Amino acid sequence: MTGEAHERAAARHEAHPEHGPEDLCTAGTLLYTQALREGRIRAPEAAATPCLTAYGLLQTRVGEPDWLEPVAPAVALHRMLDVSAQRVAEERRREARLSATFEPLMQVDGRRTAGADAGAVRVLSGIPQINEAINEAISDAMADAANELLCIQPNAHYGDQRGQLSQHLSLRRDQDMLDRGGRIRTLYQHTQRHLPLVRARYEQLRGDAEARSLDEVTERLIIVDRTVAFIPASADRSLALEVRHPALIAYFVNTFDRLWHLATPMHPQAVHQPTLNGITPRQRAIAALLVEGHTDSDIADRLGMNVRTARVHIAKLAATLGSESRAQLGYLIGQSGILDREG
Repeated sequence: MTGEAHERAAARHEAHPEHGPEDLCTAGTLLYTQALREGRIRAPEAAATPCLTAYGLLQTRVGEPDWLEPVAPAVALHRMLDVSAQRVAEERRREARLSATFEPLMQVDGRRTAGADAGAVRVLSGIPQINEAINEAISDAMADAANELLCIQPNAHYGDQRGQLSQHLSLRRDQDMLDRGGRIRTLYQHTQRHLPLVRARYEQLRGDAEARSLDEVTERLIIVDRTVAFIPASADRSLALEVRHPALIAYFVNTFDRLWHLATPMHPQAVHQPTLNGITPRQRAIAALLVEGHTDSDIADRLGMNVRTARVHIAKLAATLGSESRAQLGYLIGQSGILDREG
């Protein structure tokens, strides 16, 4: 190649826009496609698209320096992904080194150690003592003249001795709050409202304590004085979060209030939802999930019952509507209008 040709190639190289292999330029894409079809391409033709050689899409043909041949796309992609994985791994190692460096520094007791939002979210842990850890944190929060407690309890049944002790302690704590003139509102899943543990609780509590139930509720939520909340932090409920961030607290309170207005009162004055055309409220809730395509297991899990009980309700619903198959049941639910009258 002459000196003039080198200059022209350099000029084309400078005019080529910078980009990564994930944003291959149009000229580069066209030339690479041509090389794949023809098996090779003259080196000067690739001067205007230096990205092809830079990213390993074209390589010098062995024994023919004036020709370039394409690297198979699958091979090129594998190489690029390998380089990307190495970069990610290096970033993770860097994160680990940063954490190891700054973790002891964050333990320093000083005025400027904590940030502006320090303490906004705290992790509570302790398998299998997580309930004790949460109750202890709640008790600490309520000890400071708490006057309102909002709770969502999706599962109020604790059959073992540890769970019963936890319930006893929380009952005493709540009664102390009520004795100070506080107020407690609790949402249960509808299947919990007749449990002996729940009924006994409200037979003992004295004061401004209200309870309502819904067919479906969220995971456990406890809000003290609209300033601190406790929520699960893992699927197996082995971790919990203590939240003090005002925006998050406002969101939790708003969620609770909306669910509260949709719920059915159960204490101090119980209200029983009416049966419509032989369809109970529980069967209407199941019907709504059936038409959405949920399995028996999904329905049982969402409504807080075992699969056998869910299937009994489904069978009764089918018998009431005269259904002979699962597909027909969905159709008959839609035709019956029972979901239109729900709520």
